[in-house]
Amino acid sequence: MNYTLRQLRVFRKVAEHGGFSRAGDELGLTQPAVSRAVRELEETLALRLLDRTTREVVPTAAGRRLLPKLARALDELDEVLATARKEGGQAMGSVHVASSPTLSASLMPAIIAASRTRYPQLSLHLQDQVQRLNVEAVRDGTVDFGLVVEPEPADDLEQETVLVDDFWLVCRVDHRLAEQEEVAWRQLDGEPLVLLDGSSGSRPLIDQLLLRHGLDCPVAQQLGHSNSVFRMVAAGIGVSVTPGLAMPLPADCRLLAKPLSPRASRRIVLIRRRNRTLSPAAESLWRLMLEMRGELQRLAVAASRT
Repeated sequence: MNYTLRQLRVFRKVAEHGGFSRAGDELGLTQPAVSRAVRELEETLALRLLDRTTREVVPTAAGRRLLPKLARALDELDEVLATARKEGGQAMGSVHVASSPTLSASLMPAIIAASRTRYPQLSLHLQDQVQRLNVEAVRDGTVDFGLVVEPEPADDLEQETVLVDDFWLVCRVDHRLAEQEEVAWRQLDGEPLVLLDGSSGSRPLIDQLLLRHGLDCPVAQQLGHSNSVFRMVAAGIGVSVTPGLAMPLPADCRLLAKPLSPRASRRIVLIRRRNRTLSPAAESLWRLMLEMRGELQRLAVAASRT
């Protein structure tokens, strides 16, 4: 049936007020507009809803049967729409974010704290897992968006850079390179390396850097967590190339972090599905994280200098 929400609202108000003028005043409509809306609704339903006289307007028997159910339906619709407007006006509801363990530990605490202050009605759920699973979770909609190490370019993902994180050499204090202010990449040639394994978003970037500089470095061990990498380096298994956000180094390991020359870095990015609209809450959190880029960059620098 080709009736409109406006016609239903007009009929309700006319029936409640017992007249076209008072209904029009409440709805902000002229009396002719009110009369026309009721007439069109009756024509659409092929049913007389109101009896009109010069002195009063009263619902017919059919109108009286319709009115209670219509009122409940319109009130429920108004409640739904009011909730939707409230969600659009302020961030509220649940947001699911995917992040790798290193980023979860180094960046997400500040983000969660800022979110609680800015959007107290927003509930942030962190999905802490390796890079590959994070990208998959964004693609299949398990999470709203992800904070990851720069993934391969993809047509289905939108990326926004949050910060740039430098790579560092980590070695023991008694290593031959420990006394240098900075270490040239070529000086690593032949050194056994202890690296994060392939589940890390950084490992492909490190492999590309070693290849670009023509280095022949055997991988002595590859592990899933930065702390394990540092413990292996402390035991003399090899040196490591590690991102700054993986630090600080363990206090009891007698390790040093040295800048590498020329400088090399990785981008930390937000990713979400392209051409998919985030919920108002998720969009608010996405924008907050972009607003925090300066603060997050300072966190990355501070971590590498600790």
